[in-house]
Amino acid sequence: MLRPIRILAAAAAALALVSACNSASGSSSGGGSGAPGGGAGGVRGVTPTTVKVGGIVSMTSAGGYSKKDTDLGARARYLRANAEGGVHGRKIEYLGAEDDGQDPGKNMAAARKLVQQDKVFAVAPMSSVTFSGADFLEQEKVPTFGWGTLPSFCGPKYIYGFNGCLVPSPGGTLNQTWPEGIATVLGGARGKSVAVIANDSDAGKFGIRTFRTGFAAAGFDVAYAKASVPATAVPSDWSAYVKDILASNGGRAPDAVVSVMQTPNNIGLFTALKRAGYQGLLSDPTDYDPGLLAKDATRQALDGVHVLLQFEPFESTSPAMERFKADIKAANGGRDVPLNMHMLTGYMSADLFVSIAQKAGKDLTVESFQAAAQSFSDTGTLVGDRSEPKGQKDSFGCGALVQLRNGRYEVSVPFMCHPPIPFQ
Repeated sequence: MLRPIRILAAAAAALALVSACNSASGSSSGGGSGAPGGGAGGVRGVTPTTVKVGGIVSMTSAGGYSKKDTDLGARARYLRANAEGGVHGRKIEYLGAEDDGQDPGKNMAAARKLVQQDKVFAVAPMSSVTFSGADFLEQEKVPTFGWGTLPSFCGPKYIYGFNGCLVPSPGGTLNQTWPEGIATVLGGARGKSVAVIANDSDAGKFGIRTFRTGFAAAGFDVAYAKASVPATAVPSDWSAYVKDILASNGGRAPDAVVSVMQTPNNIGLFTALKRAGYQGLLSDPTDYDPGLLAKDATRQALDGVHVLLQFEPFESTSPAMERFKADIKAANGGRDVPLNMHMLTGYMSADLFVSIAQKAGKDLTVESFQAAAQSFSDTGTLVGDRSEPKGQKDSFGCGALVQLRNGRYEVSVPFMCHPPIPFQ
């Protein structure tokens, strides 16, 4: 799916990563079984009765965008695991999420704090548009789980996407849920054109490359594919972008406009397109959040938009979804709360960690955890069938589309799985 999809690491993140990794080499607290920090010859973050886990989440950001409910989702899954006896008798001691503010430097600082000060066994969830701490966590052998919308979730041994790898390197595969879903809504891709727009960042450019490939493979004419929107601030004037998009299909408007950006950018772009008279399909991977419906302006801007999901819609009545809803309510003190995709990101990140840890057995070490991951698989989850280490190279290939209509979300394409395509 895209997250979003909510993609990505900026050039600033790369610079922060280089300097942080250089400094980390001489100050590491170690990782793995027998690592310093686990107590006398023990395993970091593991005692006979507990296993310590932390998170890294963009609770705040300069633009006001927040993924704070990711923490609630993770907490909900850990509470249920503990209520069921923990992981082979060990209670999960969840420290909560560090706030990286979508800042590469803070992301690295959070990773170092969790490992060197808090001595966590694992990081789950990790949810941010930057992951500058990835190399550090990999070096320290810290199992880490999050939404695989960043390149760091594709390839490293200790980092796992809860729905697989969504931004692969050449030789991997691409998830086709979005192109195939939009083709379903439009009655087929043949003869249809699409415009794809993203932020001007390294990650945005990579996202454009993958989605250009995916939509073309589905049979669309990709009339426009640019990572041209500033990554650091939401434009106040969208007219230049709208003009280019509306003339991209041989002087005419494309049949669909796909935004690989976050909510503030989507609101601005979609509002400007509608004011210019655009009548085609609008889609993004971000805006499945009942909280967005509270404001009239936001609701109007997103009305009619098809949102990509890489999990079962909340409208589903499957046993897995009913259990998710009950767990979220329990973690929220028994009170109902509007559901959003951030909650599910945290929940499924925690769920994959718990599932692999259970398979690792009572003697929990990094080595036993990794060995369990090498042959892990299950079926029927909220993200479909899962398998590792396949998920570190490929996505799990499942998803749905929902459309905001008249102030409520409706399923426009049911949850299903599509064969991924090779990425060259």
